[in-house]
Amino acid sequence: MLLRFLSHFFPSDMAVDLGTANTLVYAPGEGIVLNEPSIVALSTADRSVIAVGAQAKAMLGRAPGTIEVVRPLRHGVIADYDTTEKMLYHFIRRAHRRRSPVHPRVVISVPSGITQVERRAVQESASHAGARRVFLIAEPTAAAIGAGLPISEPGASMIVDIGGGTTEVAVISLSGIVFSSSLRIAGDDMNDAIASHVRKSHSLLIGERRSEEIKLSLGSAYPGARDNETIAVKGRDLTAGIPKTIYVSGAEVREALREPIEAIVEAVHGCLEKTPPELAADIVDNGITLTGGGALLPGLDLLLHQQTDLPITISEDPLTCVVRGAGRLLDEPEVLARVSIPV
Repeated sequence: MLLRFLSHFFPSDMAVDLGTANTLVYAPGEGIVLNEPSIVALSTADRSVIAVGAQAKAMLGRAPGTIEVVRPLRHGVIADYDTTEKMLYHFIRRAHRRRSPVHPRVVISVPSGITQVERRAVQESASHAGARRVFLIAEPTAAAIGAGLPISEPGASMIVDIGGGTTEVAVISLSGIVFSSSLRIAGDDMNDAIASHVRKSHSLLIGERRSEEIKLSLGSAYPGARDNETIAVKGRDLTAGIPKTIYVSGAEVREALREPIEAIVEAVHGCLEKTPPELAADIVDNGITLTGGGALLPGLDLLLHQQTDLPITISEDPLTCVVRGAGRLLDEPEVLARVSIPV
């Protein structure tokens, strides 16, 4: 009775976007209360947690042998169960401590192509981290809701959500996914492509953090102003074995990103080919909505428009669409029951 009384006055629900790159937590009435990198620093001696989130990311590539910096999620799913549980526990407690002592009801977004074993791993990690009840929702559904698309209507809403580990392409109608494709190529693969290009073309070894910085500074999907810009890149010369500085142009970076971007465009084409004719007609009118961090890559909307001849819209605040959509479901239990994924 006491718990029920407290939960009435201090709502304990929250939504979690458990992303490969970042984890976001949304609380009803407060909005996004946590946005941290999905990274954990562990002691190699006893596997105890030293740092989580931004503090752990600062150690990436700089930690001594006594500290292991881990990204427990890969391609949108759990790669390290124990570390994911520790990370979730830390994030849920941090977001929840400010609000109520009651264990929260949690909605977690997951890739649409996740297996039953992977779904159970996410659910058990959240339960062990302190969640009272766990609901799983497909990322494209959450992204579409967060982007304000009318998914409950009898018409097509097409969403392309480009995150850190996966790209989700889906056509949604009447609150259900008509067709979806979960491509395990996304922002992290773009970072890897840049690091690989710098290594092959300049014999320079750079870290994950630096390749991401290059992507944010010079990355593009379509020829434009960034092609003529350059940036200084520091790393280790593979020939001499000493630190070195080179200069990389925007045109180089765009060429380095060509392969992962082509894979995303191909996934969009594949989804359009599998869409029923009546819904395809809706997409001609409504177009495609881009969400996720990858939506912010300059020129991607132009490239997709060129390749599909369809209207392309970048959602407002694409980085938070998924968690905002999942959070909105906390206030709509009937819709949540209809769209949640069985475990």
